[in-house]
Amino acid sequence: MLKHSRLSSFATFVVSFLCVTLPALAAPVSFEAAKILTRQQVYQDQNQQGTGTFYCGCKWEWTGRSGGRVDLDSCGYSIRAQDTRAIRIEWEHIVPASLFGQQRQCWQQGGRSNCKRSDPVFNVMEADLHNLAPSIGETNADRSNYRFGMLPDAPYQHGACDFKVDFPQRVVQPRDEIKGQIARTYFYMHDRYDLRMSSQQQQLLMVWNRQFPPTRWEEERDRRLARLMGHHNEFVTGQRVWNEGHKNTADGVRVALNTRQKPTEAAPPIIGNSRSKVYHLPVGCPSYESVSDKNQVIFSSESQAISSGYRKAGNCR
Repeated sequence: MLKHSRLSSFATFVVSFLCVTLPALAAPVSFEAAKILTRQQVYQDQNQQGTGTFYCGCKWEWTGRSGGRVDLDSCGYSIRAQDTRAIRIEWEHIVPASLFGQQRQCWQQGGRSNCKRSDPVFNVMEADLHNLAPSIGETNADRSNYRFGMLPDAPYQHGACDFKVDFPQRVVQPRDEIKGQIARTYFYMHDRYDLRMSSQQQQLLMVWNRQFPPTRWEEERDRRLARLMGHHNEFVTGQRVWNEGHKNTADGVRVALNTRQKPTEAAPPIIGNSRSKVYHLPVGCPSYESVSDKNQVIFSSESQAISSGYRKAGNCR
């Protein structure tokens, strides 16, 4: 019995060690690459099930490499003002890009374009998959870069969607189902990239974190993201806890500066066909652009495609 216990403990240690040290399979190097990767390997099966779009819980149909068309009737959504954006999926930065761009101080000298051009840390933050979620474009626009808060007296403006916005006060109240996820994402981003958070925002998010613990989907999402990014959100796994006066690790800043990642767009990805189990290179493979959207699987390297059981298309030169 003692021997069995020791073996079990050793097995647990080995599994834990592998999970912690598993390298990223395809961590993105740009926001555009991040959107494609998140669509293909994180949310690929969530458009018709699960919790739906981030703020409203709507279903959607995938279109293109990273976009989607929202089924507004599936969640009782009513368009407030922006017809075009209300029917499309956009990728929401839960912690707004303008917030971390302004704290990085690159935003003040030319906005997003200057940050992408001049700050390698901003590029890593913008492409961090832990901070992305599929949202209705109109709610993404209405949320803007407003802080989160409670709005008990504010009216609903998007039909049955449990999403409130106070435009004059620049405050958004999200639905209960994502309040905990929002809190843990804020903790992760501020800790990893050494961002400042107001005492008021900390107090609210600590309450949300306690009231709304990780759901099964949030835990599964974190596992999928860790496989790609090479690390978990430890505020989801419970390995780290946020308390007021929290001291940031700034791990992400050190990694970004040490690697000196250039603020350029990622090279075109390798596209696999999930039906034929072949992959196509962006150069030299005539069928690269003809793989059906629903069958596309994105790889960052040939070795990753091969290790996933794919072979190079026979018509590649």
